[in-house]
Amino acid sequence: MKYALITGACINTGVAIVEKFLSEGYGVVFTGREAARVDAAKKNYLEKFPAAFVEGYVMNSLLDARTVDEATVASLFASLDEKGIFIECLVLNAADQGLGMKIFENPLTDFMRVLNTNVTWNFALAEAAARRMKERGEGSIVFVNSNTAYRAIPDRIAYEASKGAQLGMMRGLALDLGKYNIRVNAVLPGMIRTDRWEKNPDFYKDVPSRFTPLGDVADGADVADAVWYFAAHARNTTGAELVVDGGNTIQLYPIIPKEN
Repeated sequence: MKYALITGACINTGVAIVEKFLSEGYGVVFTGREAARVDAAKKNYLEKFPAAFVEGYVMNSLLDARTVDEATVASLFASLDEKGIFIECLVLNAADQGLGMKIFENPLTDFMRVLNTNVTWNFALAEAAARRMKERGEGSIVFVNSNTAYRAIPDRIAYEASKGAQLGMMRGLALDLGKYNIRVNAVLPGMIRTDRWEKNPDFYKDVPSRFTPLGDVADGADVADAVWYFAAHARNTTGAELVVDGGNTIQLYPIIPKEN
């Protein structure tokens, strides 16, 4: 059996990614920040895929804003080694969204927290997975990034900085790990129809990002399909970006229908 490790997989896009891999016959190890959510997610996965291998781990990225929890990363991979589980595909989906980051109001530690989670912690996970992939001579790492790496939105400075940095890290890893047949790529979603969309219909009804050239925004399954492409089909592709945003990134500004 092939195995994937998917971070941040208790809600929204992470769930769709897990379900895509399970539907394709992979065993899945996933992470979440809270034990109750991890347990509930595992139960839901097994209800849909009763014969599947699914294992959840509770995992927080940081000890504090300045300190990445390296020990938890080491413990996770040590546990997988003991069970004989080789992670063929690592999907780095978990992120600190850095919402409401006011440049003159938030302390520096808020900025550090987002950068440490989205860049440094993801590097720690990628390094641990790649160390084992190197021994096998194969592997795939997929970052779930964001089109905000190229297009800024208000009050998200730390998030945007982290996603830009993450793409630089992705390219560097792709270059350094290519000789070991380890592919490293990134999926860049735009707006995604998540539970936030459902909870705030009035806001999302008029938000400019929803007015895409295709007339729709992505759902979790669209992002999962892009991740799966890199994991299973892109044999000769590394250091690449696949944008999944309905065409939002190509337009100078959204064309909003007059009735809106």
